[in-house]
Amino acid sequence: MAAAHRRRAAGPLFVAPFMVLFLLLFLAPLGYAAYLSLFQERLIGGTAFVGLDNYVQALSDPQFLHGIGRVALFFVIQVPVMLLFALVFALALDSGLLRLARFIRLGIFVPYAVPSVVAALMWGYLYGPDFGPFAQLSRDLSLPVPDFLSDSWMLGSLANIVTWEFVGYNMIILYAALRTVPEELYEAAAVDGAGAWRTAWSIKLPALRPALMLTLLFSVIGSFQLFNEPKLLMTIAPDVISSSYTANLYAYTLAFTGQQVNYAATVSFLLGLAIVIASYAVLLTANRRRTP
Repeated sequence: MAAAHRRRAAGPLFVAPFMVLFLLLFLAPLGYAAYLSLFQERLIGGTAFVGLDNYVQALSDPQFLHGIGRVALFFVIQVPVMLLFALVFALALDSGLLRLARFIRLGIFVPYAVPSVVAALMWGYLYGPDFGPFAQLSRDLSLPVPDFLSDSWMLGSLANIVTWEFVGYNMIILYAALRTVPEELYEAAAVDGAGAWRTAWSIKLPALRPALMLTLLFSVIGSFQLFNEPKLLMTIAPDVISSSYTANLYAYTLAFTGQQVNYAATVSFLLGLAIVIASYAVLLTANRRRTP
């Protein structure tokens, strides 16, 4: 009886460190931010309770709404391209037909190990219209210099940076999922005369659905939280990237430049709500397509 009691008590003890950190580092800051979002700092009267007034203001704030719309467009453009590349690389590596597969896998994954700050600075140099290699090569060939940092190109330039960074990360998730497929399925497909394309379509892709859903949800969260890349490129393209270019950047600017901590907390909460809605929409769409 004593041994059984100790075994039952061991579970909560193992979970306790996580729960403590979850409470201190997630729930407590979240609760404090919710508390701040209900107040407003005024020149006369100091801090005053305003209830949901900050939320009403944010929902009609064009800077916040444009930032949300911009990252939504970024998600629609960038994520399908990134996941397609990751899927192709994962299938190619799993096929066993590539030479130096380990070297190729490492080469694709290495950009993810590069900090996003370094990646943004590196691509900012490559995009540069004055000293960047693309600009110099265009001049040498007497071609128009591509302005990757212009207003019409900027979203695509950011998408290229993020794709370069995260293709390898998503590829590893998909490749790991492929390695869990039982070999018996491949052997049965070979006996039935299925070729490589048929095997990939009928066995590998269905097996990848949970992993693809996971990478898609991660991409939803990452896209709506876009911050590092526009923040750094803002220094070299200030006329294109404003302080409200993305919703996350807008919340940062409100808190640390405008000293509007209460309103920044409100914007952050609404951004979190937008992420939850987008994630739920993705899950709902995927479940409906899976249901016959």
